[in-house]
Amino acid sequence: MTIEKAGLYTRNGTQVPLQGVEVTGELLGGHARVRVRQRYRNEEYQPVEAIYTFPLPSDATLSAFSMTCAGRRIEGVVREREEAFRTYDDAVTAGHGAALLDEERRNVFTAQVGNLLPYEETVVEVEFLQAVTAEEGSVRWMLPTLVAPRYIPGATTGDRTGHGSEEPTAQVPDADRITPPVGNVHYGLRMDLLVDLGREVVVESPSHAITTTREEGTRVRVGFSRGEVSLDRDLVLSLRSPDSSAVFTPLVTHRKGEGGPGTFALTVVPDLLAMASAPPKQEVVFVVDVSGSMAGESLPQAQAALRLCLRHLREGDRFNVIAFENRFQSFQPEPVPFTQRTLEEADRWVAALNADGGTELLAPMRAAVQAAPDGVIVLLTDGQVGNEAEILRAVLEARKTARVYSFGIGTNVSDVLLRDMAKQTGGDVEFIHPGERIDDKVVAQFSRALAPRVTELEVRFDGVDCVELAPAELPPLVDGVPWTLLGRYASPGTGTVTLRGRSGQEPFSLTVRVDLPAVSDRPAVEKLWAAERIRGWEAAQLIGRRAESMKQRIVELAVAHQIVTRYTSFVVVEERKGDRRNSGQAKTRVIPVDAPAGWAMFGAQKEEEAALGGAAPRRGRMAARGAMPPPSAAAPAPGAPRPMIQVRRITPPGRAPAQSAPPMDADGGTTDWMIMRSERREQGKADAMKKKRQKGGILSNFFGGGQSPEPMMDEEFEESDASLGESLAAEGGIDTGAEGLLSRQLANGLWDGTGEGPEPVRRARATALALLTLLRKGITSSHPLHGAQVKKAVEALLSLAASLSGDAQVAELALGVAWLAAAGPRTRSRIEQAAKPLAGLNGRLGNEVALREHIDTLAAR
Repeated sequence: MTIEKAGLYTRNGTQVPLQGVEVTGELLGGHARVRVRQRYRNEEYQPVEAIYTFPLPSDATLSAFSMTCAGRRIEGVVREREEAFRTYDDAVTAGHGAALLDEERRNVFTAQVGNLLPYEETVVEVEFLQAVTAEEGSVRWMLPTLVAPRYIPGATTGDRTGHGSEEPTAQVPDADRITPPVGNVHYGLRMDLLVDLGREVVVESPSHAITTTREEGTRVRVGFSRGEVSLDRDLVLSLRSPDSSAVFTPLVTHRKGEGGPGTFALTVVPDLLAMASAPPKQEVVFVVDVSGSMAGESLPQAQAALRLCLRHLREGDRFNVIAFENRFQSFQPEPVPFTQRTLEEADRWVAALNADGGTELLAPMRAAVQAAPDGVIVLLTDGQVGNEAEILRAVLEARKTARVYSFGIGTNVSDVLLRDMAKQTGGDVEFIHPGERIDDKVVAQFSRALAPRVTELEVRFDGVDCVELAPAELPPLVDGVPWTLLGRYASPGTGTVTLRGRSGQEPFSLTVRVDLPAVSDRPAVEKLWAAERIRGWEAAQLIGRRAESMKQRIVELAVAHQIVTRYTSFVVVEERKGDRRNSGQAKTRVIPVDAPAGWAMFGAQKEEEAALGGAAPRRGRMAARGAMPPPSAAAPAPGAPRPMIQVRRITPPGRAPAQSAPPMDADGGTTDWMIMRSERREQGKADAMKKKRQKGGILSNFFGGGQSPEPMMDEEFEESDASLGESLAAEGGIDTGAEGLLSRQLANGLWDGTGEGPEPVRRARATALALLTLLRKGITSSHPLHGAQVKKAVEALLSLAASLSGDAQVAELALGVAWLAAAGPRTRSRIEQAAKPLAGLNGRLGNEVALREHIDTLAAR
């Protein structure tokens, strides 16, 4: 008779004591308080020690740690790291129960749970705080769920101090502490979160299927639809409020009274629109990750994002593209002017990229910053590298004023490097998860990159005494982006805080009234202040005795506020007696982690994935364990975004690809990938259906609603495919589908036109008709997705206005449409100035009804 073993087992046959993970807590208006519970049960006949490496958000502040076993809950304490380890080690050696929590990286932690007794359950709970602010009524919250494998460069050296799958190297000396083994695990994640922003919100998740339950007032409880899910991707929640007014509290304070110091957090959302000027010419270098970890869903997302980025550049900008894996190659030897020709060549070059090799990010980032030391660097990567500190140091040494804007692609982005580069260069970072439309985020990112900003900030307090500010180096104010300052105050009072700086060459000043109370109960603010203060100290580049002194200062503040840092750890001890006290040495059990969703190199098949197939072979240390076949395709869940489809395109004979710069110690890729969204076909069907029902000229339904067309049969749509091109109007080439129309926009922001007249006149008329078509679809410069391209077209028409003096009707059409398409008062004012010589627009700009009637007449001619 065969006896089947029960429980969870690793690949080598040892049991897994971790039974599951649960996330509970509250997402409130000012901050989030979240608890991560790890449930362990020893199914062996002997005591064991469980070692689990797991992630937390890099901006989280660990506030509590506890262990519950045999009906007792014991709270942990923060001590200096080595002291905490000795306490843990002594307790385990003496047969007591104990747990230790170490910070390996700012977003990677290791829990050790010693002397788990046979058939006994132990729960370890980690609590953390996060600041929560909103932009335009929307809050985004993310929780990483596993420490994904990462590329480890460098020669093996040094002794092991951890239980990871990689050996320490010269470049990554802690590699054995940040590389938990990957296995076919069966423990999962449960969630029970309470959301209360003080007003009605809609809670959505692009990463998981969720359920929401309305409770009293504005409270919403959130859980997983399936109850338990795999820990193989980030958990992402999007909280939207119908009311887009600020959902944060501008000033939050904490003070116990009795003469002690108080703590404050001040948040402002700057409105810098009035100070906006024409965007300066930019020098942009795109750096795209094509390593093996980008195989699967990640590389197609990166390629699509990069192509969209290119289309938001302006003529006169200079750009280059660098692709990297073990080695790197560039589109051109140095940045080139952005023109229609270089745009098309770059499109072809990007389409030929293929995922292969390791993630050697150091050399390409250094090359990018050296090529544009005062420009903008756009990085698209999954960020799975081990030598983050070395890369950050190289970027900061090579730059002058360059800003780094990063897109974290995929399901398990290591966010520390991306956030640090953004913070220390004045850039920004976005994380793109499966199921999310990447183009929305690309547009938002580029808008922020070009948005008005205030630099060289100084802060002054009047009427109140505020000290120990954090961050100590004030980040720039960016139009529409929440900006937070934390600090301490010795005594209560009312006063003002004034921010001064420069926006370009213009001086800037903003004064805010503050009321610092004698007593206030928001203890989370104090921990958030201490954590931000410590982050600033940790970033200081000190050596010798000053470095030792700074370390001691960090330890003292962290212990005082019970915060885990690289120098402090949580430890908890359960003193045992009698049979519960272990006399022997507990066996070590390292908890394996799941394979990241969407990483084809692991070949993990999951019900919730709609896999893409066709993964390329990979090299490098991460792939040395052997790559599995790609997962099979699965149908997307109802209502889920349609998957992107990889299509292999064969270059026709006799047509050479665009020439690129010689590879920098790189392999030449030969596969040409095109990314298509299956919803494009559905959009095309809708557009063709609309055209079939339209009567008269292109503007016949512009100002009035039409009847809803009857559904078009698939046979009719097949016939209409060939006729979609006929929807180009004779004067301007207008495609009634927004995406198709925008794809025809030239690098200079205009559309090409046909018919009579010189080229500026033809292009102005074609661009005006294109913007009219977009207006019919409700697309203006404020559109969240296509607004940037509309702005580009409006600016192009303004620049072209002086060339239209010989054709007043086209000039009136162009500037009139530009005024309607421009949502901002500042841009409309510039259009009104340019239109003063045009008699036909006198009295009509500002009167939308009269203006639309006039434009309708002009467009019909």
